Amino acid sequence: MGRTTAHRADGDAARLRERAAEVFGWDRLHPAQLAAMEAVLAGTDTLVVMPTGSGKSAIYQVPGTLLDGPVVVVSPLLALQRDQIAGLPEGTGAVAVNSDLTATRSEEAWQEVERGEARFVYVSPEQLAKDEVLDRLAATRPALLVVDEAQCVTSWGHDFRPDYLRLERAARRIGRPPLLALTATAAPPVRRDIVERLGMEEPRELVTDFDRPNIRLEVTRHRDEDARRRAVVEQAAARPKPGLVYAATRKDTERLAEELAALGLAAEAYHAGLRAAERARIHDAFLSGEADVVVATSAFGMGIDKEDVRFVLHAALPGSLDAYYQEIGRCGRDGEPALAALHYRPQDTGMQAYFAGRAPGHDTLAEVAGAVHDRGGDGDGEGDGADLDGLREGTGLSRKRVTTAVNLLEEAGTVTTGADGEVAPAPGTRPETAVARAEETAEAHRRTDRSRVEMARAYAETTGCRRRFLLGYFGEEYEAPCGTCDVCEAAEREGGEGGEGTPEAAPHPAAAGYPVGSQVRHDQWGEGTVLSEEGDRITVLFDTHGYRTLSLETLAEREGLLEVERRPGPDESAAS
Repeated sequence: MGRTTAHRADGDAARLRERAAEVFGWDRLHPAQLAAMEAVLAGTDTLVVMPTGSGKSAIYQVPGTLLDGPVVVVSPLLALQRDQIAGLPEGTGAVAVNSDLTATRSEEAWQEVERGEARFVYVSPEQLAKDEVLDRLAATRPALLVVDEAQCVTSWGHDFRPDYLRLERAARRIGRPPLLALTATAAPPVRRDIVERLGMEEPRELVTDFDRPNIRLEVTRHRDEDARRRAVVEQAAARPKPGLVYAATRKDTERLAEELAALGLAAEAYHAGLRAAERARIHDAFLSGEADVVVATSAFGMGIDKEDVRFVLHAALPGSLDAYYQEIGRCGRDGEPALAALHYRPQDTGMQAYFAGRAPGHDTLAEVAGAVHDRGGDGDGEGDGADLDGLREGTGLSRKRVTTAVNLLEEAGTVTTGADGEVAPAPGTRPETAVARAEETAEAHRRTDRSRVEMARAYAETTGCRRRFLLGYFGEEYEAPCGTCDVCEAAEREGGEGGEGTPEAAPHPAAAGYPVGSQVRHDQWGEGTVLSEEGDRITVLFDTHGYRTLSLETLAEREGLLEVERRPGPDESAAS
């Protein structure tokens, strides 16, 4: 770094610290926060992976008060937008543009932005799919586009938000300001996916330690549903409050909440089927301390800013360890001891696999592909193309189904989206070919999502340190025992005084040949990334076949089965 560059960096750091103290009252910034803020202020695309509760919002809030132009924040939930705005200092200037606003209030919000009075503009990804919103934002010349909960960019689950996958196009439509992507969970392959899907250019990546040592990890396996339900209720009733319980279905949330309320607890059931006003009431009750326990589906908790949550219980196997880590990260944010307990039955994998298998059907893909070709010719420039609204009107399908289908067709390389949002066929591609390729792409997503379910079950059934397994899933190496998971505690008790106290097996000699972070190729499953090593096996995330656990003994015996194509650089072998 030259003297001029170093001097400018020192000056930026000083300005950021000063602004953080003056405007936000923060006397200290975490080194990773400051480094990310400097990158943002310099106009560099930046990807930040930091655990829940570590201050990710500050990374755009502080430099946002210094940038010349509004900061557009893509935030997935209206309640989260409201909380983020409420958390800003008075006079900072922030508005949300969403479907809850009346026409008059929406216009007032836009005028605040256009006059420069609102420095932060919060929108959902669905808002950025609207031409009028993109046009008005473009006219304000945004200085930064923030994608909060950026892991949604790579998600194809049953709660999939298809407009997240179209944010690269939205960024271009509003003038392609620098991008900041924020997430609490992203293994190295997922980070690469975020960068690619958002079209980030030579981004600065900042990844902090995933470990939350104050959270105790435990798992209980149950033979029948009644026993599991009793165990969850008893544990939630006995633990210090407040707490969260995650259940698989809306019916489960209501039944568990009723049983907890019958014990005298202030318990609430929360799910997407409730009216918006009721969801907001429960959200506020939990934050204020009026609710002891919220029993929820995965719809609750994203962005919850509450430090004293003492437990997170799961009354069913989560759909992935990505979701599980995010959800348990909502407890113990004050650094005090907290509990993350999973209650599962082997049958849980059936429901999660069903959710993971959802994708647009053949008929939906055929209708959308046919409409694209009708409007856009055969990719020879003869047609006019169609935007998503035009395709929705032409097919009669919902906007979400159309957007999801177009995303799949585009990922399969069979349609393209122009600068103004018009969708056209790729040159020489017929509708039937487009559908076949999209179905192949959808099947690859299904394999990956189902493999995530299997990894969640493997976590539940591991005989090794749970913390090592969980962190290894995210590509972070950890030396067991942790001393704060049920497996390590049991091993320590069995070992007695002076015992080893660790359930971990010695690494297999072949492990050195497949370091964490390595890019590998399997003769059947193609390219992948080594995520973790556990004794006699490694876990690899394959691009088209998802997570696979491979025996190191087998790899040693079958030379060439798994070839290392590139070893990790200094920043890839583990989180920094």
